[in-house]
Amino acid sequence: GGHQWLPAGLVPHMLAILLAVPSTSCSAMQTLTLRSSKDQMPVVGLGLWKVPRETTADAVVDAIKAGYRHFDCACDYGNEAEVGQGLRRAIAEGLVTREQLWVTTKLWNTYHAPEHVLPALRRSLSDLGLEYVDLFLMHFPLAQRFVPFEVRYPPEWVYDPDAPTPTVELAPVPLASTWAAMEEALPAGLARNIGVCNFNTALLRDLLASATQPPSVLQVELHPYNQQPKLVRFAAQHGIAVTGFSPLGAGSYVELGMAGEQDSALRDPVIQSIAERLGVSAAQVVLRWAVQRGYSVVPKSSRPERLAQNLDLFGFELAPDDLAAIATLDRGKRFNDPGVFSEGMNAFLPIYD
Repeated sequence: GGHQWLPAGLVPHMLAILLAVPSTSCSAMQTLTLRSSKDQMPVVGLGLWKVPRETTADAVVDAIKAGYRHFDCACDYGNEAEVGQGLRRAIAEGLVTREQLWVTTKLWNTYHAPEHVLPALRRSLSDLGLEYVDLFLMHFPLAQRFVPFEVRYPPEWVYDPDAPTPTVELAPVPLASTWAAMEEALPAGLARNIGVCNFNTALLRDLLASATQPPSVLQVELHPYNQQPKLVRFAAQHGIAVTGFSPLGAGSYVELGMAGEQDSALRDPVIQSIAERLGVSAAQVVLRWAVQRGYSVVPKSSRPERLAQNLDLFGFELAPDDLAAIATLDRGKRFNDPGVFSEGMNAFLPIYD
């Protein structure tokens, strides 16, 4: 045969290497098809929350080099201009085109009054350096008192940081009127899809009753300690794609003092033993679990080897027994709960009962 120049023992190894490449490469990235636009949202994105401004642009370029195409941004993260710098650099260097990217942004609570919704989106677009976002989400089902851009941007939670008792001030704006204004972003060409974050089933049901354009995506906190099976099932039943934020659990909350190391599902013996058996990391197990449950995830990592690992979820599969074992870990443990953290701002803002 034609292989005399190769030691016979090498042929099967080379074949194995060739065959193994597609299963782990990013070309295998799965997507969720959104119902109205039929757009394909990559199931793994990079979360930009708590990524420091000074490292954001590099983080975005590094992520694109690692194969990321989906970026989960928000006005409130305070780093959209830097995300924009990273995107522009990657596009200029020919690493990616705008059409290959999926960029999400979120409407902050201070801009819920209908007249502020599109100006807020335009401000995010201008910071991101984009003509449109792929997805525009309502960040919380909470309307705060308006803070003009020139007073403070992003305005965050507290209305007046210099007040004797700084607190969160709410505004009486119904969610339906905010949603109606968000719907206008679609024909205006500013957003290709719209959705909501941190809604429960009752709020979703009410929104579906009034919406002209139903939400395409629901983004909520999902990890093995907060599985929300009813909410995930309800979204699926109504054709709403789901994104899980903080998919690895406690990580970012430990540094904020909102969680302890022992809260991390990555240290859970159940997760650890599955990871060991499959020869993957605990994070890969937890992210693969989410993907097999049918939703997308937006993990954050500042470490290059983790960045690549978090994308590499398509060369292995969790068995039914693994899924059943992980299901028993649910303890309704929420790390991102305004009803809790608002107390540190002289306010009480429960949205989950």
